[in-house]
Amino acid sequence: MIREFIYKYYIDPIRYGQPYTLVDTLTYAGILIICVWLIYRWLCKSNISVDREFVYALIPWVIWGGLLRVVEDTGVSGSGWGMLLTTPFIFFLIFTVAAPTLWVLWFLEKRQVILKFKQTFGIVGAIVSLGTLIFLLWYGLTTTRVDLMVAATILSMAAVSTGIVYGLLRHVFKWEYVSDRLYQLLIFGHMLDASATSYGIDLHSVPYVEQHVVGSALIAMTGTAFVMFPLKLLVIIPGIWILEQYRRSDNSGIWYLILLAMIMVGMAPGIRDMLRMVLYV
Repeated sequence: MIREFIYKYYIDPIRYGQPYTLVDTLTYAGILIICVWLIYRWLCKSNISVDREFVYALIPWVIWGGLLRVVEDTGVSGSGWGMLLTTPFIFFLIFTVAAPTLWVLWFLEKRQVILKFKQTFGIVGAIVSLGTLIFLLWYGLTTTRVDLMVAATILSMAAVSTGIVYGLLRHVFKWEYVSDRLYQLLIFGHMLDASATSYGIDLHSVPYVEQHVVGSALIAMTGTAFVMFPLKLLVIIPGIWILEQYRRSDNSGIWYLILLAMIMVGMAPGIRDMLRMVLYV
């Protein structure tokens, strides 16, 4: 019975690319929370400060995660290696690359070989992201296609919706703290995800589907994927308010990691979905 449960809710959905269920969604959310806490404890023990500079350095690695998911979508990695590029295995894959890189750069800074290890860490993330993007564009040019108008449309939708949400929070709700660049990144990441999902399901010529439980239910109920925008607002508006209350009461590094995790769960799938549609995979 346990074996059947594991195959039904964890192994088969990964193997056959099935939509997420409530069971695996809650499981992966729990894994993410545990990973954030463990990473925070490891960083503290390693005397690596978790601050704004650290979050900015991790953004390129978040982008890399989204790009790696597109590599899996192309099928070039094969069924075996491809599983490493799916949730939740991709979390551990990126960690096994990023964590040693971070530690080595921290060690080199201590030995005065490099000046700023966090800045260098971000540059390394940008390099691996650029390399992966170049590979994906090469794949599109040689195997499928590259439709830059799709990217321009989705990014425009994300930019406009981000501006609207920011204006609402800043000038209607009078939340001055949303002027913080990290909150703006959070808003943009989730608006990018909503824009990519809406475009992919309602406007793209390839019949994409929403894989997450709540999103797919609402789309089926309303008949349009643009329902993702109000759904995102229901998440990020109270999320930003709660984060700000936590920052005022406890200004520890865990706030930065929680904020980073929220940026990641919006930005990474948004990048993945947008690139899939650009490449028609």
